[in-house]
Amino acid sequence: MQPILYFSRNPNPRLTVAAAKHLAAPVIYEFAEPLAPGEADKYRHLNPSLRLPILAQAGGSLFEADAIACRLSQMVGSAFWRTGAELPDMIRWVSWARDNFMHACDMVHFERGTKQRYHLGALDEALVARGTAHFHDSAAVLQAHLARQDWLLASGLSYADFRMAVFLPFNDVARLPLADYPAVAAWHARLMALPAWADPFDGLSAPALPPVG
Repeated sequence: MQPILYFSRNPNPRLTVAAAKHLAAPVIYEFAEPLAPGEADKYRHLNPSLRLPILAQAGGSLFEADAIACRLSQMVGSAFWRTGAELPDMIRWVSWARDNFMHACDMVHFERGTKQRYHLGALDEALVARGTAHFHDSAAVLQAHLARQDWLLASGLSYADFRMAVFLPFNDVARLPLADYPAVAAWHARLMALPAWADPFDGLSAPALPPVG
């Protein structure tokens, strides 16, 4: 069977669609809403948590964005997901992102974006302040690193860049002070110059996210 990538417009599904488009992976793109009323049974056998993204493929399904990106790279024989000597360095940045820069962006985006889109409660300014402080700490580390090279890995663009930047396309809502870190802002601009990253949903049927507010 041709693999099917089930996605939505939320950050991690967007990440996998961008990776698939960047790699020109031979997948079928299908918008999904596993948590919508009456939809759960269609997806529970693919991912018991009902979270996206999901890659349905011969021999079973994969969920979690990083695992899917690894598989997509394998499918097309790409070094986008590094192997060999560079793999530990890539994994270093993927791991660091989850606990630091990406985590900080997520904290603020959840309050200013997700909660407001889906009416999950009032904005918690204390959490925004904590996330913003964490953003400054982690962005300073990235600033020092990216002032020396264009991408996280010295050899060039890799999946680590996509993973690190997963929330930045949503910064119009999160309003984190990216401009305070010019090397990070320039790195983000380089990513946004990639068509697959700038608009991964081009040509796909994908309803817009609910408005904030």
